[in-house]
Amino acid sequence: MSEVKQEDSAGEISAGEKRAERMKKLKELHLRRNEARKINHQEVVEEDRKKKLPANFETKRKWAERSLEEERKRGEAVTQGEDYDRVKLLTVQADEAERWERHDKRKKNPDQGFSDYETATKRQYDRLVRGIKVDDAEVARQKEQLGDDFYAPPSASLIHGTHKPTEQAIERMSEDIEKQIEKRNKYSRRRAYDDDADIDYINERNAKFNKKLERFYGQYTAETKQNLERGTAV
Repeated sequence: MSEVKQEDSAGEISAGEKRAERMKKLKELHLRRNEARKINHQEVVEEDRKKKLPANFETKRKWAERSLEEERKRGEAVTQGEDYDRVKLLTVQADEAERWERHDKRKKNPDQGFSDYETATKRQYDRLVRGIKVDDAEVARQKEQLGDDFYAPPSASLIHGTHKPTEQAIERMSEDIEKQIEKRNKYSRRRAYDDDADIDYINERNAKFNKKLERFYGQYTAETKQNLERGTAV
């Protein structure tokens, strides 16, 4: 009789343990479901926030971070009495430095390619205007000479005899025309090699790479290069 009671009590204990184990697993499943629901909600909110942002927001954010980092490094270089541009070039390769230079040029004066003659003429006009330096003395002389005609409207500014270009202006125009002719000649024919120049390359690609190195690091390595050529390098 006692053995039967012990078996019944053991069965009740095992059933209770199984029930407690099932409840524990059920509770864990509820917790995991709530956690997954919370994570999914956060991801949906984040995705909706990103959709409402501009298309180039991430690019602008990275650019802003790089700009702040560069300003910080520039400030540290100034504090230490160093030239930041020189220190920066010592940590980059020649092709990367050239890419930065091209990017800065395009940013300051973007060239969208040829679209029409009007746009090309406008670009040339802007380039010529940027190269003109205002001569206050010449402006004062023209004011005194022309009087009220100096402030004439644009419709009357091109009347023959109201304006005479200076010798400096004529010389500047002549130099600009010569530069344009020289630039066109470079595009119309293959650039010739200098027969008297030192040969420090093995092929044309290597020659271009050496020119890049010389352009960005030549002023910093000139003394070392001369010492190696003389055989006096330490």
